Amino acid sequence: MQHPLITAETLKAELAGAHPPRVFDCRARLDDAATGEALWREGHVPSSRHMDLDRDLAAAPGSGGRHPLPSPAAFTDVVQRLGIDPAQPVVVYDDRGGQMAAARAWWMLAVWVGHPDVRVLDGGLDAWQQTGGALATDADLPTPGTWQPCMDDSTWVGADAVVDGSMLPVDARAATRFRGEVEPVDPVAGHIPGAQCRPSANNLTDTGYFKPAATLARELPDAPAVVAYCGSGITACHNVLAYAVAGRPLPKLYAGSWSEWITDAERPVATGD
Repeated sequence: MQHPLITAETLKAELAGAHPPRVFDCRARLDDAATGEALWREGHVPSSRHMDLDRDLAAAPGSGGRHPLPSPAAFTDVVQRLGIDPAQPVVVYDDRGGQMAAARAWWMLAVWVGHPDVRVLDGGLDAWQQTGGALATDADLPTPGTWQPCMDDSTWVGADAVVDGSMLPVDARAATRFRGEVEPVDPVAGHIPGAQCRPSANNLTDTGYFKPAATLARELPDAPAVVAYCGSGITACHNVLAYAVAGRPLPKLYAGSWSEWITDAERPVATGD
């Protein structure tokens, strides 16, 4: 797999080169679905297009959780509408170190769909601006493509596969939500029994860049088989990305995550550490 991160300096050079990558702005806010596109329109990396969390990277909320995966047919439509092609590199970014929702876009394109060259801008939009990168406000429509990707559904699992206990669940939510002390989003607090807490923010330095690979390799939970989850399958992808940066085997994604887990009252819930 292509190394999953790209620096702002390298992105600048590639955008000025003969074969520039296709760039997508994946900024999102869970409490306001319209904010991501509004932020993109206010200013974005030149040539970037908006990739919307709710419209492009998820199906409608329901029994599968708050951000279930779209159907293969629906995501193929997204890929084609945005002109994504395996012959052209892709770079995705947001303004939360990849947590909202660049890592989700990376996982869907690189892991689920199998695009050979998808990278996340390390440090996000802040890194771009800190290195002198200008912002654009153009909103040209992308040229549609014809790629027919083949999704690898072995890269994610549903609740039944988590219930059987063969994988270590790793929870990307903040520790207070994991312990069940607060729950600002979902109607039930707590975590999947046996899970370990690895907040996605812990993958980043204080300045918002990914920690070095060796540091991540030491810190990330280790087990023969790991499944990543969070509230709705968004920040869980950041943990999968961290394993990729560390050079570790990738966890499977529990796509429905906590918001799906709690739809069945018979599934157990744990609190505390």
